[in-house]
Amino acid sequence: MPFEVVLPRLGWNMETGQLGEWLKKDGDHVVEGELLFTVEGDKATQEIEALESGILRIPPDSPSPGQEIPVGTLLAYLVAPDELATFSFDVAAQPAVEEEPEAASSGPATGEKATPAISPRARRIARELGVDWTSLKGSGRTGRIVERDVRQAAEQIAQQPDQLPAAISPLARRVAAELGVDVDELAARSPGRRLMRADIEEEAERAKQAAARVPAAIEPSVTPAGAVLPITTVRRIIADRMATSAHTVAAVTLTTEADATELVRLRQQLKDDTTGAPIPSYNDLLAKLTAQALGEHPMVNARFDGDTIVQSEAVNIGVAVDTDRGLLVPVLRNVQTKSLRQIARESAVLIEKTRTGRVSPDELAGGTFTITNLGMYEIDAFTPIINLPECAILGVGRIVAKQVVVDADAERVAIRRMMFLSLTFDHRLVDGGPAARFLQRVKHFIEKPYLWLVGP
Repeated sequence: MPFEVVLPRLGWNMETGQLGEWLKKDGDHVVEGELLFTVEGDKATQEIEALESGILRIPPDSPSPGQEIPVGTLLAYLVAPDELATFSFDVAAQPAVEEEPEAASSGPATGEKATPAISPRARRIARELGVDWTSLKGSGRTGRIVERDVRQAAEQIAQQPDQLPAAISPLARRVAAELGVDVDELAARSPGRRLMRADIEEEAERAKQAAARVPAAIEPSVTPAGAVLPITTVRRIIADRMATSAHTVAAVTLTTEADATELVRLRQQLKDDTTGAPIPSYNDLLAKLTAQALGEHPMVNARFDGDTIVQSEAVNIGVAVDTDRGLLVPVLRNVQTKSLRQIARESAVLIEKTRTGRVSPDELAGGTFTITNLGMYEIDAFTPIINLPECAILGVGRIVAKQVVVDADAERVAIRRMMFLSLTFDHRLVDGGPAARFLQRVKHFIEKPYLWLVGP
């Protein structure tokens, strides 16, 4: 029976996407795990693996590259070689029926330890949604796993992703063994998601560059004056979310200036380390100290949930990244539990993936607080826009050497490295006093790094 190739859901909130390009041609023989096509979703472009082997047949009326289509739209078929002679697009397009066979032979034989039985349609849905069906309990007749079991498991993953293990495709496991990738460690960072070959290859590449610094930002493409540009999916999503934030949030911005001299000295000392360990960037340092400040001021790490306010236990800090596709915010998870070295290693990989368009939708979701740094563009202070449903965002300006008064009574001045901080917060959630105290704590942590280096 031909296997349907459909537009997959790259994130739990994704409803539509753009077909990027076909990486295989009509008539090509495709092996399970090979890259088949690309999709531009709400936040990222992703290469999609083939979930079955077969001959690729693309219908004449298949969506064109660049066309925006709903999730689940039929794109092509993978046809077994022995079925190719009798294959017809008209016959293949007939709707599939979820079957519930009566025969007891659909399950494992008595005394055998085997994987549970699953209907073909449920197996396909499981692959599309990244659900490890081998651990599911079937609700169909004879205990067979059917579509509703898979979709229920997918909903549980969406609601509690951190409590579910990652699955891995057989091909990805073989590639991991060949490339020496630690599957368990990678799975721990990918809860509830099925690992594919592309994930393994990316992890192998990250391992080679773990100690390297993040490459320079990609400059936006230069277009001629007067050019008319199409609105990309990412640009439209950014526009919609910024407009929603601006019209929904009771935004207030507080600004202060911090003496970053000791923070600069700390980073220089870390750079002088010759062990080859990753060097934390200023954003890494700010993420770590901000996480501790959020632990002391949990209302700034809160969000609305219907008629209630939820204070997040985890501190998941989004770091705004300027890319040639638009502003994206990959998320560092559980920053409060990680060392500076861990944060530096993870952020370097995450930012590099974001700038090269290889970041996954899951890596762009789940933030509880955002840091945006425009210091590299010689910006001092600005008014950042809150990334809903978060409560606040911290804007960071450049570090500038200034002559400042260090002892007014003695009339003594000194050259210090100063930094502006701009905190925009949602006044619906937090009042001005608590927000000001949080920003003051961040300022103190910048000026006296030992306060947070010793831990809470």
